[in-house]
Amino acid sequence: MSRVGRNRTRTYAAGALALLAFATACGDNGGGGSAAQPAPTAAPAAPTGAAPTSGAAATPGAAPAGANAAAWAKWNLTPLAPAPAPPADKPVKLERTGPVPVFSDIKTTDKVVFVTIDDGAEKDPKFVEMLTDLKVPISMFLTKDIVKNDYGYFKPLQGLGNHIQNHTVDHPVMSKLPADRQKAEVCDDQTALTQQYGTAPLLFRPPFGDGANTPMLNTSVQQCGPRAIVLWRESMQIHDMQYQAADKKLKPGDIILAHFRGPKELKGATMTQMFGDLLARIQEQGFSVARLEDYIQAPAA
Repeated sequence: MSRVGRNRTRTYAAGALALLAFATACGDNGGGGSAAQPAPTAAPAAPTGAAPTSGAAATPGAAPAGANAAAWAKWNLTPLAPAPAPPADKPVKLERTGPVPVFSDIKTTDKVVFVTIDDGAEKDPKFVEMLTDLKVPISMFLTKDIVKNDYGYFKPLQGLGNHIQNHTVDHPVMSKLPADRQKAEVCDDQTALTQQYGTAPLLFRPPFGDGANTPMLNTSVQQCGPRAIVLWRESMQIHDMQYQAADKKLKPGDIILAHFRGPKELKGATMTQMFGDLLARIQEQGFSVARLEDYIQAPAA
């Protein structure tokens, strides 16, 4: 995984899509920026924000269900407004067989965003404490070779209702691999995560977003079990987000990429400080945080 600065971008072609801003999706040991996304076919759920640890203060709001103002104040944050109830009619409906969809947002009018966190390199106990206090929903896309030294770290996060999803075995550039290697990357991670966490991942994210729209990778994902490929619209750096949209604004249903990163990759900031700043940026734009999987209908058994 290559590391990039917050203001550095690259572009590349994603399938038949127009050129989009590209920055590394995951950095070594949990660092990284944002990757290019294909045109969205779905929009994510609402986020829960918080007051910034740097920059302008966020507007006060109601605490998400299960959280309280005192818990947020413990982290020097202001509670985000709660997300609306998940829709009964899910915007994304996944099929049990056939090609899997690729999306970077969820189609919704709810003023919500979805937070996804990749890799798993930084295993800060304080972050578990933070999410236990704040009850902010996240989705975790974990890489086997990065998390295998401490699978247990992520179990309390899973216990809060957060889902664990597939992010390959060792984080390669997927388009540079032959079909059998692609399949092994997806299938072996699927097997390990299912064994460790008791639930088969429903979603897959390719490292760097690379190869997301290629038939070869789509076939590999189908063969291994996940039923959708999930990209993103924004990526969290240290104190601010990197946007794909020219207006640098969140949209309802946007999926946001972050990473399990520590002070080495965050220029001295901690995982909890980065996450607090992420919540502040979300809150400043009037959004809430929702759970991505609450807007997705799994295939019928």
